[in-house]
Amino acid sequence: MENMKVSKVSGEEKKGASSNRPNRFVGPNKKKKAQVDVDTQAAGDKTKSEVSVSSKRDKALAVRLALARRRKGKTATGKRAALMNQIPDDILNDPELKAAMAQLPSNYDFQVAKTIWCLKRANAKRVALQLPEGLLMFACILSDIFEQIAGVEEALVMADVTYGACCIDDYGARALGCDFMVHYGHSCLVPIDVTSRGCGNEDGNSLKLLYVFVDIKIDVQHFVECVKLSFPENSTRLYVLGTIQFAASLHHAKELLEKFYSNVDVPQAKPLSKGEVLGCTSPSLEYGEHDALLFIADGRFHLESAMIANPYLPAYRYNPYDKILSRESYDSVKMRGIRKSVIDQARIATRWGVIMGTLGRQGNPAIVKRLETLLRKNKCEYFVLLLSETFPSKLQLMDRKVDAWVQVACPRLSIDWGTSFSKPLLSPYEAYVAFGEAEWKDIYPQDFYAKGSGPWTNYYEDPKSV
Repeated sequence: MENMKVSKVSGEEKKGASSNRPNRFVGPNKKKKAQVDVDTQAAGDKTKSEVSVSSKRDKALAVRLALARRRKGKTATGKRAALMNQIPDDILNDPELKAAMAQLPSNYDFQVAKTIWCLKRANAKRVALQLPEGLLMFACILSDIFEQIAGVEEALVMADVTYGACCIDDYGARALGCDFMVHYGHSCLVPIDVTSRGCGNEDGNSLKLLYVFVDIKIDVQHFVECVKLSFPENSTRLYVLGTIQFAASLHHAKELLEKFYSNVDVPQAKPLSKGEVLGCTSPSLEYGEHDALLFIADGRFHLESAMIANPYLPAYRYNPYDKILSRESYDSVKMRGIRKSVIDQARIATRWGVIMGTLGRQGNPAIVKRLETLLRKNKCEYFVLLLSETFPSKLQLMDRKVDAWVQVACPRLSIDWGTSFSKPLLSPYEAYVAFGEAEWKDIYPQDFYAKGSGPWTNYYEDPKSV
């Protein structure tokens, strides 16, 4: 199945745009309201019928049902309260907004109306817009829309490189005097309560933050047809994964594939969304339970994370732009051999440099502190270096004072480009292996933002503090 290609279907829209796209801001809310009314009425009818009994046992049951109805009533009230926050019609039906949004790709959901509603409710005056390089071409259009329609005084575009959600620059936005920030193209990796608390002013003001995934509509039916032509129906067991932009599409694809395949799963590495993969975090899948991993993405970086975490599972990538389904490979054995050699070199190091990544929120101070404790425990000299981006030429300036480096920024920096550095450049996991505090695993972990893993990860909880 190497480099499989399925011919394009006729009448396709540019870059997988789908026609007759539903209004995601109104439809779901109406459905919720209808469901709330039905559920509340059903609960009331059921309770009335159950109360009309005479025995003590039935009276006790009636009391329990009444309490259940009260709890359900509170839930319904909460749902109705949520409906009050729906986007007003004067925003959704604004002809000026519709004309402005026509300049954006029809299959890219920038959630413009929702953003305007959030900006108005927050009374935002100075807004920071942060987009990955692939979306920067739309930044000026978005900036103009928010200034002209949302009533903000200034919408600033933050053009520093953004590799992922870990690069969210809330500190920079606050330094620019912004009271609101919109981060595009990534999931809510750094919780909003952390960013708000982490950049508040002395007067108690905080930066409000909105994540916009930028869901991209693709030709899901074409993807399904590619899979059907490439894998035997019924007998093939499939995993479906992808990047966050295609999350809605991969869930839709799962529903369609289940008509032809008996075992289709969308796995999850908590706290990420189901099916979501990061360059440093992927679900670890059970060997032998499925036959193939299907990945929806236009590049390989995130897919490589899934292949590193699951080296025994055949991987296939569907590019929604050129509409090609191809078999992908990754030499995990070679990678692990290189990294083990670098770890062994670092075992004899006595002078260490600890790199704290400062590109947005890449670096985690808690991991840095745990590494400092590890180095002190092993009687090593060390210093902490703050770097927004780590380049070989920069570290070479300090080569004579350092035997090995450990970087708290992106684990893939060590995995993918570690051989470019003159001194060992370890990830936090590799540092723990070097000092004998972690096992060198048969499968290299991709768990940097996963819960329930070791002290080299972001969500690790110290047993003493639990």
